[in-house]
Amino acid sequence: MNRLAGATSPYLIQHKDNPVDWWPWCAEAFAEAHRRDVPIMISVGYAACHWCHVMAHESFADEQVAALLNEGFVAIKVDREERPDVDAVYMTATQAMTGQGGWPMTVFAAPDGTPFFCGTYFPKPNFLRLLQSVTTAWQDQRSAVLQQGAAVVEAIGGAQAVGGPSAPLTVDLLDAAADRLGEEYDEANGGFGGAPKFPPHLNLLFLLRRYQRTGDQRSLEIVRHTAEAMARGGLHDQLAGGFARYCVDGQWAVPHFEKMLYDNALLLRVYTHLWRLTGDPMARRVARDTARFLADELHRPGEGFASALDADADGVEGLTYVWTPAQLVEALGEEDGRWAADLFAVTEQGSFTPHAASPPGEARSGAEAAAQSASVLRLARDVDDATPEVQARWQEIAHRLLVVRDARPQPARDDKVVAAWNGLAITAIAEFQQVAAGYAEDAPGPDANLMEGVTIVADGAMRDAAEHLARVHLVAGRLRRTSRDGRVGEAAGVLEDYGCVAEAFCAMHQLTGEGRWLILAGQLLDVALERFAAPQGSFYDTADDAERLVSRPADPTDNATPSGRSAIVAALVAYAALTGETRYREAAEAALATVAPIVAAHARFTGYAATAGEALLVGPYEIAVVTADPVGEPLVHAAHRHAPPGAVVVAGRPDQPGVPLLAGRQMVDGQATAYVCRGFVCDRPVTGVDALVAQLTGR
Repeated sequence: MNRLAGATSPYLIQHKDNPVDWWPWCAEAFAEAHRRDVPIMISVGYAACHWCHVMAHESFADEQVAALLNEGFVAIKVDREERPDVDAVYMTATQAMTGQGGWPMTVFAAPDGTPFFCGTYFPKPNFLRLLQSVTTAWQDQRSAVLQQGAAVVEAIGGAQAVGGPSAPLTVDLLDAAADRLGEEYDEANGGFGGAPKFPPHLNLLFLLRRYQRTGDQRSLEIVRHTAEAMARGGLHDQLAGGFARYCVDGQWAVPHFEKMLYDNALLLRVYTHLWRLTGDPMARRVARDTARFLADELHRPGEGFASALDADADGVEGLTYVWTPAQLVEALGEEDGRWAADLFAVTEQGSFTPHAASPPGEARSGAEAAAQSASVLRLARDVDDATPEVQARWQEIAHRLLVVRDARPQPARDDKVVAAWNGLAITAIAEFQQVAAGYAEDAPGPDANLMEGVTIVADGAMRDAAEHLARVHLVAGRLRRTSRDGRVGEAAGVLEDYGCVAEAFCAMHQLTGEGRWLILAGQLLDVALERFAAPQGSFYDTADDAERLVSRPADPTDNATPSGRSAIVAALVAYAALTGETRYREAAEAALATVAPIVAAHARFTGYAATAGEALLVGPYEIAVVTADPVGEPLVHAAHRHAPPGAVVVAGRPDQPGVPLLAGRQMVDGQATAYVCRGFVCDRPVTGVDALVAQLTGR
C-alpha cells in the first residue's frame, strides 16, 4: 500500500514505489504494530545520502526483503531532516548500542517505539538474516527483547538528561577552548581530525571572533589555513561554487558529493568574516561564489532555499563532478586541456572512482563511468595572487568546463524547505551583503560588476526565504519545521528552528531597518522561553506540547549545525542588544552556563556556543546610524566592516516604529551620525568615519 506519495519530504517520496509496505511516522503506524503484535522497523535517512540510496536499491526495492518486512514488521520511513527529534532519540540509541552512528539508520523497536536493536547500513544478505533473526527473537524470546529495550531507553535518558553542573562562560573558559582547538588542529592539512574530514565552520566562527577580541594570530592562522585548504581542495566546487558535506580523506581532496544548505550557509559566514577582517582576496572570492551557489542552485523562487543537492547523478556517486585528462582536452582543446589538467590536478591515475548506487545488474547508463578513475577538481596553483592574465584564463576555462558539466546528468535536489537551515542562510547572506557593501569601492573593474550581480540575486533569494518563513512556516504563532511547493508540513518546529529563524529575523531587521522582523523574532523567542524551557536555564529540543517520544531530547553539543541551545542563545543575544530588554540577555547567559562545562572539555563540539559567548564577553556592541541613506552611507559601511564580535547595527531615520535602536537618536548638525553603545552605556555620537572606527576598534 502506498502511503508516502503525499509526503512533503522528497526522501519519503523516493520510496513511494517500493514493494515495502511503508508507513510515515504517525500514530496509526504504532497502532497497527500493536494490532498485529509485531515489532517496528524504523529506517531513517535523507534524500542526499548516498548510502541511503544504496540500501534502498539493494534492499527496499527487493521483493524478497519486502516480503519479510511486510509479513513480520510495520516499516516506518523517517526523513531525519524533517523529524530531527525522532532522529536524535534513535541516533542516541544507535550510538549507545553500537558505539557509532550514521545514515541510513536502521532501528528495530517494540510497538510502543522502544528500541531494542539498532544499526546503520546493512548489505542485502546481512539485512535478510537480521530480519529473520529479529522475527525469531520477537516470537520466541519476547521478554529478553523487551528487557533489552528498557535498558536502551534508560541509557538514552541518561545521555539526554538536562541539569547537571553549570558555571558562567568566562574569558578563561573561552581562551582555554581556543587553546584546546589549537592543540587538536591539523597543522599539515588544516581543520581538525582525520578522515572523514568535515568543515569545522562553527569552530572557525568562534576563532574569528576570538581573534578580533584578542588579536591572537594563532586563532587567525588556524582559520586562514583551514579556509584556504578547503577552498583549494575537492570539498569546494571549483566550477560552480559551494561546498560538499565532507571529504572521505584527511587532505580535503575527495568529497562525499552531497551539498547541504547548512554547510554552505555557515561556510559563507566564515569566508565573509575572514574577508571582512583581513581583506583576503581568496576569502572574498569564495564568499562571493558561495553566495552565488546558494542563490543559483538552492533558491526556490517565491519560496526559500532547498535542503540539499544529491551525491549521485544517474545512479552514480560524483558522476557530475569528476574529470579525466581526455575529457578536459575534449572540452577545451589540447593546449587549454593540458593547462586545466595542471591547474586542477587532473591525472591519468585519477583521485576517485565513481560508485554506483544501484546493484551492478541494475545500474543505469551513467554507471558505465564507474569503471574508470577520474579526478576531483582541486586548485593546485595559487590563482588568487596570480597575474590578471592568468586569472582571466582560469575564469574563462572554468566557465567553459561548467557549460560542458551542465550537459551531464545532474544530481537531484531535495527541495523541501527546512526552517532552521533557511534561517542560517538568511543570516549568512545578510552578513555577506553588509560586508560586500563596505568593500564595494575596493575592487573596481569587471570583478566589481560580478560582485554586484551576486549581491543582487543573493538579496532577492534571502528576502524570498524570509518572507516564506514568515508567511508559510508560522502557523498560529508556532513554527513548522518544513514545507515543500508552498505547502507547510505537519512536523512542529524544534528548538534549532526557533533559534535559527529568530536570529535570521534579527539579521533582516538590521539589514532592512523594518520593525516587523524584530517583532517576529521576539514572538519566536517568547515561545521558546515558554515552551522549551528546562531546569537551570537550559532548554529541551522539543516543546512541552510536542509529540511524546521515548525520551525528550536535549542535546547541548554543536555538530554539523548549531545545537538548539546554541542557536537560541545566539538569537537571544542579538535580540537583547537590538531591544535593550535585559531578560533575554539573562536567559542567554543562564543557558550558556549549562554549556560551559562542555566548552571546557570538548571545544570542538561547542563552537557556536563559544561564538555566542564571545559576543556576550565583548558586549555585544549596539551601533545605530541615523541617516537618510542607510544603503550608501559611509558610516554604515564602516560600522559593518569594523563591528566587534556579535555587534548589532541598525541604520535609518530616527524614531521609526519598531526600531528601538533609532528611538530618540537625532542627526548632529544635520549630518549622518553614529551612536555606539555597549552594555547600555554609550559613547558620544560621531559624524566621521575615522571617529567611528576609533570607537569600534580602540584605535
